[in-house]
Amino acid sequence: MKHSIKKISTLVIIAFMTFSFTSIAQNKEQIKTENSNVIWKGYKVTGSHQGTIDIKSGYLDFKDGNLVGGEFTIDMSSISNTDLEGEYKGKLEGHLKSDDFFGVEKFPTASLVFTKVTSTGKNSYEVTGKITIKAKTETIKFNLSVYGNKASASLKIDRSKFDVRYGSTSFFDDLKDKAIYDDFDLVVDLEF
Repeated sequence: MKHSIKKISTLVIIAFMTFSFTSIAQNKEQIKTENSNVIWKGYKVTGSHQGTIDIKSGYLDFKDGNLVGGEFTIDMSSISNTDLEGEYKGKLEGHLKSDDFFGVEKFPTASLVFTKVTSTGKNSYEVTGKITIKAKTETIKFNLSVYGNKASASLKIDRSKFDVRYGSTSFFDDLKDKAIYDDFDLVVDLEF
């Protein structure tokens, strides 16, 4: 009996020491906002426009080298257009920031929080997240790739789900060639 207690005690001590010194490597990698970029592209019946928007803050969460989470805040006041110049560029940027579109004065940030990350292959993940624009939150799914200290993703967002109504055929009839499609794209390149 005394010998059995010693064996059990020894096993408990070894197990305790093993678990104490074996840690699961989990780290939160802060996004280098100055080296990262987000390009938006919106579409209308007569063409398209594109530009950039800044990441205010964000991180990707890794566990044993695999992506497990992430969270981002977007600075909506940074919306800029890159395909127009002069007066037309300023008018479009002002309109996008107005209440007709993103109401930047009232809603200065948008956010994305990863809720589920599934590996789909080497360096590739399917991400499910909650995206919040104009205080409305929707679920979104997209693919994200990670290579070294860089990550990239493409997202398609339906603006009508966030009460961005201007020129939307989801809310207005008879827009003809003034219609602006509900879906817009974001192409994201991150460095961390």
